[in-house]
Amino acid sequence: MDKNMDRRTFLSYLGTGAAALAAASAGLGVLEGKASAMSPTADHLFGFNTNKVSGYFEPIEPSKEDKLLLPKGYKYDVVAAFDDVINAAGEKFGQGADYNAFFPINGSNTRGLLATNHEYTNIFALGPIANGKLTKEQMEKDLYYQGMSVIEVYQDENGVWKMDTSSKYARRITGFTKFEMTGPARGIAALNNATTVQGTWGNCSGGVTFWNTVLSCEENVSDTADAAGLPQTHYGWVIEVDPFDGSFLKKHTALGRFNHENTAMGLASDGRIVVYMGDDKKDACIYKFVSKHKYNKDLGRGNSALLTEGTLYVANLKSGKWIPVTYEAVSKALSNEKFKAPAGVSGKREDLQKKFQSQGDVVTYCHEAALILGGMPTDRPEDIEISPFDNTVFICHTNNDSHGNIHGHITRIFEKDNDLGALEFDFEIFAAGGRQSGFSSPDNLAFDSNGNLWVVTDMSSSSTNKGVFTSFMNNGLHVIPTSGPNKAMAMQFASGPNDCELTGPFFTPDEKTLFLSVQHPGELTTDLSKPTSLWPHRKGDTKARCGVVAISGFKLG
Repeated sequence: MDKNMDRRTFLSYLGTGAAALAAASAGLGVLEGKASAMSPTADHLFGFNTNKVSGYFEPIEPSKEDKLLLPKGYKYDVVAAFDDVINAAGEKFGQGADYNAFFPINGSNTRGLLATNHEYTNIFALGPIANGKLTKEQMEKDLYYQGMSVIEVYQDENGVWKMDTSSKYARRITGFTKFEMTGPARGIAALNNATTVQGTWGNCSGGVTFWNTVLSCEENVSDTADAAGLPQTHYGWVIEVDPFDGSFLKKHTALGRFNHENTAMGLASDGRIVVYMGDDKKDACIYKFVSKHKYNKDLGRGNSALLTEGTLYVANLKSGKWIPVTYEAVSKALSNEKFKAPAGVSGKREDLQKKFQSQGDVVTYCHEAALILGGMPTDRPEDIEISPFDNTVFICHTNNDSHGNIHGHITRIFEKDNDLGALEFDFEIFAAGGRQSGFSSPDNLAFDSNGNLWVVTDMSSSSTNKGVFTSFMNNGLHVIPTSGPNKAMAMQFASGPNDCELTGPFFTPDEKTLFLSVQHPGELTTDLSKPTSLWPHRKGDTKARCGVVAISGFKLG
C-alpha cells in the first residue's frame, strides 16, 4: 500500500491473509512475529474456519439519505425484515434486529442458518402507547417480538439471498420461551428459587462458541420485566441456544448478571475457555470468565458445561489487573468496619452483607460486587472481540457524555505473555472517535481474515446530524486496519437509513457475503402517518421495518 495515499482515496485491501499481515506489521512491534493462522482464535474467527477476502472498495462519504448505501460494486438483499413470516407455522421475524451469526448447512457458504437477536420494540410493532402504559395486547407483542429468530437463508442461482420459509429449523425464541438456569445462581433465593425461567429479551449482541452454539446477551431488561410483572433477577444473563436444536435453551449465571453487550470466546494457554464481556452502561466494567476445566473438542456441545463453573474477573485498568469477583472477596471487603460503598453502590455495609450471602448472590448483583472489589468504571464498554492473529482484545467504549467522552474510543488490551487466561494486562487507546478519525460512538466489531476491524457506530438518533455529530451524518459501518501504514484509519463502507444503527456484522466462512442488521430505522416516529423512515422501501408499505441484509460483491483470492 502507498504510505502517501490520501485517506479518502485509499482503496482498502482485505486479502493479504495472516502471513502477509505478519510481514505488513513490521515496526508495529506487538503484532510482529505473533500472527498465525494456527492461533486458537483464528479458527474461531466468525465461528468457523475462514478464507481470505481479496476485494477492494472505495470508501463512501457520510450521508443523510434514508437509504442503505454501499461502495461501488456491492449490493444488498433484504433476507428478513420485521414481521416477515419465517416458517410454516406462521411465526414472525422479530423487531430490533441486532446480532447475527451464520451457521453453514453441510459446509455450504450459500445455505445456512442465521441466528438474529431482537433487542426491543417500538411504535411500528406496538402502536402509540397511551399514558406510558402498555395494554395487555401490547405487552404480549412486546414479549413476542423480542428475543431471537433462527431462519434458514440461501443464495439462489442469480446470486440473490433469500429466506427459506419451509425450513425445519426456522423458529422464534421469545419472551415466552422457557430457559434452564445453570451455575451458581440456579435455584437461589434471589431468583425466587427458580431453576427454569420464562423468556429472554433485551437481546443485544452475542457470540459463537467453539462448539457451534450461539451466546446471546440480555442487555436492557428492567422495563420489560417490570411491565410484564416478572422477576428482575431472571434477566440480564447470557443465554445459550443451539440453532439446530430447539430444545437446547440455557441461561448461564456463572457469567454474571449485568447489561450484557456481547461475548468473545477464546482459549487460555492452558486450554481453558475464556469469555470476555462488557457491561453496556455509563460507568460500568469489563469482565472475563475463565472456566475451571479445559476445552475438549471431542465433547462437542458437551463443552457447554464449561460455562457453568469457573472464575469471573473484572478489569482494573489503572492497575492492569483482573480482579476475581468471588463471594470470598466480597465477604472479606464487607467485613472491614471501615468499608465505604464506592460510587455506583448503594446501601450500608450491613445491608450489603445481607445482600451477598453466596456466589450466586455475587453473580446476580454483579455490577455492585465488581465495584466493591475495585473494578474500574469505564465509558459504556460494548462489543469486545479477540484479534485472531495476536490475542489482543479490542473493546468498543461507545461514549460517556458524563465525563466528556462524546465520541468514544476503541481500547486494545494486551494480556500478559499473550495468554488470555492471564491476570495482568496492559492496554492502549487503539482509535478515538471524532472529526480526526471520521467516526463517532463505536459499537459492534467484527474481524475479517486480514485482521481489519469492521466497526458499526451507535450515535443516538436524537443526536444524529446535530451539533458536534453533524459531520458524521447517519450511523454507518467502517473498516479500520489494525496494522500497516493505515493502521487505525477508518474508511466508511456503509451508511444507514434515517434514525437507524447498523448492527451485527457477520461474514460467511468464505467472506463473500456480509450479514448486517439495520436496527430501528425511523425510531423517532411519533405519528404513524408521518414516519421518519420508510426503509426498506417496500412497495405500498407505510412503516419502517428493521431487518437483516446480505451484502455481496466481495471477491476471493
